[in-house]
Amino acid sequence: GRGGVMEALLSESVAHLCARGKGILAADESPGTLGKRLKNTPQLSHLENAEETRRQWREILLTSDTGSCFGGVILHEETLLQSTKDGKAFVECLRERGILPGVKVDQGLEPVGEETVTKGLDTLSERCAAYREQGARFAKWRAALKVSDVLPSRECVEQNAEQLARYAKVCQEQGLVPIVEPEILITSDYGMARSRDVSTLVLREVFKRLAAHGVDLKTCLLKPQMVMPGEATSPPRLPLSPVSPSTLTAAQFQRPLSVFLAGRVAQDRRAPRRRPRRRSRGRPWTSSTSA
Repeated sequence: GRGGVMEALLSESVAHLCARGKGILAADESPGTLGKRLKNTPQLSHLENAEETRRQWREILLTSDTGSCFGGVILHEETLLQSTKDGKAFVECLRERGILPGVKVDQGLEPVGEETVTKGLDTLSERCAAYREQGARFAKWRAALKVSDVLPSRECVEQNAEQLARYAKVCQEQGLVPIVEPEILITSDYGMARSRDVSTLVLREVFKRLAAHGVDLKTCLLKPQMVMPGEATSPPRLPLSPVSPSTLTAAQFQRPLSVFLAGRVAQDRRAPRRRPRRRSRGRPWTSSTSA
């Protein structure tokens, strides 16, 4: 039946995204974010942030020789519909090099007091069906949780976990592998122990809600933030230990066959931490990296 076919397609996509030696490239900048990057790059600051400029920027990236490095690329909705100057769809350019196209499906953050929830659930099912027809095979939804002595609040954790679970279920129903991203923001002042406690709390609630909504964990990707001190606390570079073991420990109480993705950190803080994949042996997940 349709359910069995869909499950097989989702499993095939997960295996491809997490193939040995592959990672997932996040190239899902919004038009506004990409405009800021152009403005902040001296050689490009004279360019207008227009759709054609963004298309040219993305063509350089998506037609480069990156097939050996990535199993998938997360695109913005605008990029999913764009083509090269010769009229070849970007999704086809990726597929020819063995790269699965993905798409960012959340519609940004909405303030709730000091905290945020994520927008986009009301139109998600229809959009996911369209994205799959346009060539997408996986999706990403980002929740963002602030950390302090009293944040995140229990209400914020529960609401964001509920949104992530509902999103994941809709994606699977529409044939897209969901990347579940409960990001613990690292922009404030907190230590390693607080980071570990918050990560554990958030992941427990996320997996509780995923189970409640009947999300198939075998075809669901998890993208957590690294367990590490906030930027206002930590030195510019921490040694690999204890960041990677702490990140794995925060999730090891779970017993799904879900995929563990190493979350991104700032460029100057990234290199010494991007090795939890090698340390996940014996745990009930496959692991990969994002860039």
